[in-house]
Amino acid sequence: MKNTANIKSRSIPLKQALWQTPALILVAGMIALGVNQWRSDGIELIGDWSVEERFVDAAGDRMIISLDQARLLFQREAALFVDARPESQYADGHIQGALTIPWQEVDRYFMKMADRLDDASMIITYCDGESCDLSHHLALFLKDMGFANVRVLVNGLTVWKEAGLPTEIGEMTP
Repeated sequence: MKNTANIKSRSIPLKQALWQTPALILVAGMIALGVNQWRSDGIELIGDWSVEERFVDAAGDRMIISLDQARLLFQREAALFVDARPESQYADGHIQGALTIPWQEVDRYFMKMADRLDDASMIITYCDGESCDLSHHLALFLKDMGFANVRVLVNGLTVWKEAGLPTEIGEMTP
């Protein structure tokens, strides 16, 4: 009899915990949503996370260039392509004639390439992979440095190769 009473007394806190835990989580979530709504810099709960919306500059302008546009500018020699990947990856293969300004070493490379960048009417940065954002960071940096006409070729090297467009291997010649 004593054991039965002891078991019943232990099961009551367990039952309370089973309904109180989800209730606390629900209340905490509602408070968090309320605070987020109240704050002026709250996080958007519903947003557009597409590639087009992720690659924008400080003014909100889209920075993406399509492969067809990039190809046309390449054929007309009307754009300068800049590889944002590390130099070792650049040496393994890059868009023909592209400069290398690795994002991780942008300070070191930028000063070397400034004159060549000044001569370009359009700069197209690229890296490789849909989730690679090195080219976006580099494009924003170049815009901050005063280059107005900068675009990003998303998944650049892969789409370039898949289209059969010219690539080359080796380090950049000075």
